[in-house]
Order: sequence, then structure tokens, then C-alpha cells
Amino acid sequence: MSVVPDGEDAEGPAADRRPVAARDSGFARRLTAVLLKTAITPNQISLASVAFAALGAVALFWAVRWPVLYLAVLAAVQLRLLCNLLDGMVAVEGGRGSPVGALYNEFPDRVADTLLIVALGYAAGAGWLGWAGALAAALTAYVRVFGGSLGQAQDFRGPMAKQHRMALMSLACVLALGEAFLMTEHFVLYTTAWIILAGSLLTCFARTRAIVSRIRGETKP
Repeated sequence: MSVVPDGEDAEGPAADRRPVAARDSGFARRLTAVLLKTAITPNQISLASVAFAALGAVALFWAVRWPVLYLAVLAAVQLRLLCNLLDGMVAVEGGRGSPVGALYNEFPDRVADTLLIVALGYAAGAGWLGWAGALAAALTAYVRVFGGSLGQAQDFRGPMAKQHRMALMSLACVLALGEAFLMTEHFVLYTTAWIILAGSLLTCFARTRAIVSRIRGETKP
């Protein structure tokens, strides 16, 4: 239910950019054009995504008591994804990439993921589940980047890549808001945290298997 698709964009080769249909949308291009008229850098946009994630995490933690805050979480997740889209467009299409752009492309994403997923676990009443999900989510990125370090095109496949995790969290916010008016349990959040953990582990397996398959294909006589 993600309004803004994920844009884990770097100023590296096009093969190492996540395919994102929203880059071709008029909305994204107009926003990019506006940003290029300012002094805002792609790295600052990447850091802004962490700020939105932090706000979303705080809102999610308190949404259990004040359910209307689920709407704030939903907005924060979408703004985080919008930043993920625009940082790459300003860097690549706008020609504002920097030597440290790859670091700003990856590190803020890991922090933003951790903030939101850990908060999800605590909001669901299972903090350990949030930490486990955050670790598994970070491992999906590690496997992807490791494949790139071997000279392979980075693999953005799911089933629980970043855009899938954030789409699921967005849907969970809507369902949890409705659940809050029907019962005091937090079944939606708890189930979502488990899906993120299991799906992220499955994603790690799928990406690792693809890396091994490509290596074996390259080494065959």
C-alpha cells in the first residue's frame, strides 16, 4: 500500500540501482526539478529519510495508546520512501553525486529500517521480535552489497526487500487503526513483525542462492 515506491538509489552504475517505476513519473521529476533549484544535496535528503523514520518510530511506539498516531506513522513511512526516491534522482539525474554518496545511500537506510522495525516490535509487545526483524532486514542489504562486491549486479529481489517491508508496514498501520476500535490486542502489529522477520530471512536465502548460482555459472568450463 506504499504510495511512494522504494528508491534505494546510488550514483553508481545503473545496474546497481533498484528499478523504480516512480522515477519516470511526472510527480517525481517535478519534485527533483524543484530540489535542483535549491542547494539541497542528495546526502541531506538521505539524512532526512532517517529523521522521518525516527518520527515514525516514536509515533508507532505511542500509537498503541493513541491509535490516531498510526496515520502519522503511515505518513512518516511514505516520506521516508520519498526521500529514498529523490536522493538518487537528485544525485544521478541531477548530476549532484558526491564521492561519499554511496555511504549516504546505504547507511541511512539501515538506520531508518532499524528504527521503524524495532519500534514495530515494541509496539507489538515483543521487543526481541523487532530487533530480530531489524537484523534480518540489514542482512538482506548485506547479501545484496556482498554480491556487488563480487562483481555481480546487485540483486534487489524479494520477497521482503525494503519496498516490501515498508509497504507492509503501511498496510499494517491502516489495519491496526481499525483493529484499535475493535479490540485491545495488537494482533496486526505482531503478525506484521513476524512476516518481516520471516520474509527477510527468506530474501537473504533467495539472494544468496542467486549469488552462488551465478558464481557456479561463471566457473563452469
